[in-house]
Amino acid sequence: MGRHETTVAVRGPWSLATSRVFWEGFTPSALAAADGDALRTVFRVERDWSRAAVEVVQQGDEARFVVTGDGDLDAAATQTCRFLSLDVDARGWPDVGRRDPVIADAQERLPGLRPCGFHSPYEAAAWAVLSQRLRIVQAAHLRDTLVRRHGDDGAFPAPDALRTLDLDLPGRKAEYLRAVAEAALDGRLDGAALRAVEPEEAVATVQEVKGLGPFAAELAVLRGANAPNGLPTHERRLDDEVTERYGRPVAEVSEGWRPFRTWAAVHLRALREQRTHEIGG
Repeated sequence: MGRHETTVAVRGPWSLATSRVFWEGFTPSALAAADGDALRTVFRVERDWSRAAVEVVQQGDEARFVVTGDGDLDAAATQTCRFLSLDVDARGWPDVGRRDPVIADAQERLPGLRPCGFHSPYEAAAWAVLSQRLRIVQAAHLRDTLVRRHGDDGAFPAPDALRTLDLDLPGRKAEYLRAVAEAALDGRLDGAALRAVEPEEAVATVQEVKGLGPFAAELAVLRGANAPNGLPTHERRLDDEVTERYGRPVAEVSEGWRPFRTWAAVHLRALREQRTHEIGG
């Protein structure tokens, strides 16, 4: 078992505490709530698909990682930066709030939030397949069962294992999961590659994978590769929130969010989920 420690300078606003609470309570990436100041998670390292565990702590404007595993730990550290949005120069993020009072309010309510994504586009795409036409709680149960039976001590099954499984799942989910696994092994769901092109181009590429429609492809790019400047165009709750807060459609108001359109959308969605949860008790 290898061990790798690294410290990364974070450019722009960041609060690990705010980001961790967001990840624990909002995304379906199954981060368990934990005591203490550190964030801990396990994941598959892209390309070699080994299991890695990481502990992240914040020290002022720096992030300190301790990564353990048997694979490429440098790659695991880089991937951690990506799924925590620590690889983004966010010194211009406050400028979006200065131009847009709605985003300014969101930044104030969620101080230092950096969108935490799925561990990889592969895991985001798999979640999209599992959650199609199911309630979130049902999809989460399917995912938990997959991890428990076929994963590796909390890590999602590697694609070479997933493509061989004979799964009893609703509809064509098993077929589509195999297609996602094949795409991951072929490099078509590589996070670095998807981040290297414009989000719209990356989404079009992901849509070529069997079973991944527009919503799933956006999820893989915007929350799997964690692209900071993509615009979700198939999220009804975001559309509703923008209409309620601005009185105009997303396409009109989002131009002022550049180059952080994903971040702005995530902030608005997070506040809507928080408010809906509080209203519902």
